[in-house]
Amino acid sequence: MKKNTFLIYGANGYTAELIAREACNRGLKPILAGRSASRVEPLAKELGLPYRIFALDDQEALATALREVNVVMHGAGPFIDTAGQMVEACISTGTHYLDINGDISCFEIVKKYGEAAAHAGIMLLPGTGFDVVPTDCLALKLKKQMPDASKLRIAFASLGSSLSHGTATTMAGKLGEGGACRINGKIVRRPLGEHGMTVDFGSKKRFVMSIPWGDISTAYHSTGIPDIETFTAVPPKTHRILKAQWLFNWALRTEMVRGLIRKKINSRPAGPDPNARANGKSLVWAEVTNNKGVQAIARLEGPEGYEMTVRASLLIVEKVLAGDWKAGYQTPSSAYGEGLIGEVKGVRFL
Repeated sequence: MKKNTFLIYGANGYTAELIAREACNRGLKPILAGRSASRVEPLAKELGLPYRIFALDDQEALATALREVNVVMHGAGPFIDTAGQMVEACISTGTHYLDINGDISCFEIVKKYGEAAAHAGIMLLPGTGFDVVPTDCLALKLKKQMPDASKLRIAFASLGSSLSHGTATTMAGKLGEGGACRINGKIVRRPLGEHGMTVDFGSKKRFVMSIPWGDISTAYHSTGIPDIETFTAVPPKTHRILKAQWLFNWALRTEMVRGLIRKKINSRPAGPDPNARANGKSLVWAEVTNNKGVQAIARLEGPEGYEMTVRASLLIVEKVLAGDWKAGYQTPSSAYGEGLIGEVKGVRFL
């Protein structure tokens, strides 16, 4: 019989470790798991938590671990390589699947398992953190305000923070591949930074450029809006440089260049330090337009991105453990409504 608890796989990763530590602060007792005993075991012993050591391709060990719990929080990237194995194991063992992924391709992969998950009576909900809880909730909020919306634009800015090794490494693995948007309901590959504009986030104005954010997948599932474009804040100089990226994409796709970048990433701190997480901010802006040109805008301000991920992820874990979930593939807002983001401590609408 399953225990009413959850497992964190990839607990040695930067974000997953933060989730594990905050879970303990909330009185939760997750099982920590991962491939590396030298990294998972010390954390588990420090926190007084049980742990399991196994690789995802060890199907027997994976299934045994999942049969102990109701929910898995999958934190081991690159998710494009690991999510499918974990999802299949969750379906076979009747375990709810959550992850902290933000990759469009991975969302699309997990979505393909939706029918099988519904039949198994479990929920698949990827993207429980900053990728993509706040943006997904704003998208649904605006869709309800404007049911005939045909275009959605989403932008975000991070103030006083930086990327973790895992996120930066995933991004490095996609160098040279360009961007993406959704047009007429289809995901279309477009140049990275194809469009740029200045956005009023409410408390600040920032220049943003188009990027392939997870909402290209998830917001379409949540709202059905056929045209979706996503943006992030960057210095205008960075945008000008990236506009010419097509000239050297071939080089960025080589393993030599990606290897050099990964080496540079690994020489930096694992992620934002506690001071940056405590004092950083995340800003989100969303706009919908209908075929008549009428627009509606929503904005919010929240904690620093990794703090947002920890708080939102554990909020969702607690809901699932309490029996609050929907079977099949879900996004944050399709499972819990646009008001979910308002339950995250430190979030306010502008």
